[in-house]
Amino acid sequence: MPTTDLHAERAEAIKAARTVVEAAKADDRDLTDEEQVQVKEHLATAEKVSRQLQGRALADAVKGLHQDDDEDPQGGGGQASAKSLGDHYVKSVGVEGLGRVKGTSGVSVSAPEFKAATDPVLTPAALGPWNTTYDRTMVQAYRPPPSVASLMGSGTISGTGVTYLVEGAVEGAFATVAEGGAKPQMHFADPTTVTDVLKKIAAWWDMSDEMIEDLDFIVSEINQRGLYLLAMAEDNQLLNGPGTGSTVRGLLNRSGIQTETQAVAPDSAADTLFRAITKVQTATGFAADGILINPADYQTLRLGKDANGQYFGGGYFQPPYGESPGQMGPFQPLWGLNTVVSPSVAAKTAVVGAFKIATTVYRKGGVRVEQTNSDLGKFTSNLITTRIEERLALAVRYPAAVVKVTLL
Repeated sequence: MPTTDLHAERAEAIKAARTVVEAAKADDRDLTDEEQVQVKEHLATAEKVSRQLQGRALADAVKGLHQDDDEDPQGGGGQASAKSLGDHYVKSVGVEGLGRVKGTSGVSVSAPEFKAATDPVLTPAALGPWNTTYDRTMVQAYRPPPSVASLMGSGTISGTGVTYLVEGAVEGAFATVAEGGAKPQMHFADPTTVTDVLKKIAAWWDMSDEMIEDLDFIVSEINQRGLYLLAMAEDNQLLNGPGTGSTVRGLLNRSGIQTETQAVAPDSAADTLFRAITKVQTATGFAADGILINPADYQTLRLGKDANGQYFGGGYFQPPYGESPGQMGPFQPLWGLNTVVSPSVAAKTAVVGAFKIATTVYRKGGVRVEQTNSDLGKFTSNLITTRIEERLALAVRYPAAVVKVTLL
């Protein structure tokens, strides 16, 4: 296939991938699983064609080693001139240098600056903003499993916030009634209207374009860690956010949540957590479905032993009592509930709740990862700014279905 056809094929693959992404963006939604597969296939095609083009360019450069030329713009004393950058690199480094790079780790070679027979036309710095590619791709957030949000319900909204009712106390109750007898009255206290608006969590950093071009594996690692750190910041906001200014009003700063405190020995942390589970069901009728706990407090529970020195949760070679080996893992569930061990939970604190029904994390779109070099003159400094951000709101419809536990 001619080189011009390969260029066209690569451009068509990139265009196809971008069309799928822009369609999802226009609908203000995340990519579907099928669309993600399509984008990956298009990008894989573009990458394959790029490798073919690079291979042809290198082959042409090596071929040029055997061609003589009367001109020598590099000042090589009559040596054949380089007609392209690849040709110049191979001529300067030589076949021996290429072999060293290919066959030995930790070795680098370089060539002097290439200058063609005529000076190239460079892009003026003032035109940077007009030539900048601004990537607004929507991606799914990478979240450290499990997370605070993984325990909660999830939803999407099209506006800037959500308004809902928090039910008041119920007065009176159903009772049996004799024939002709008066029926008992029930009264529902007026509900409270609560509005939670979307809040943004974001950060940015700079990288040189050399780093992006030469160390793409490091860039991917940085981006991966960026999404991981975003998830950690989200956990902290959903749990502890004060709700002032631009912050989320976290779960522990809601009025109406219950409390439970561990008493002195022989009362244990495990006993206290179970009492909190009971409190959820007693107050709301809902069954608790999750526990949030600090790593240090979980460690105390996980390393608990009986009188014979056996771990209650199973040893490092054995599963918990009565469990099969396939159920082993570092984070065993407490009292059979989904357990999230997170540093976002303060030490000596745990949270028990019917999270799925009592709470909802609303998101506007997905996580945005954007890059540009037109910010604050960074085009002239060869710097690329990466920004990661998301918008979310937390609704707590049944505060009494959440219990804050204080441990000793």
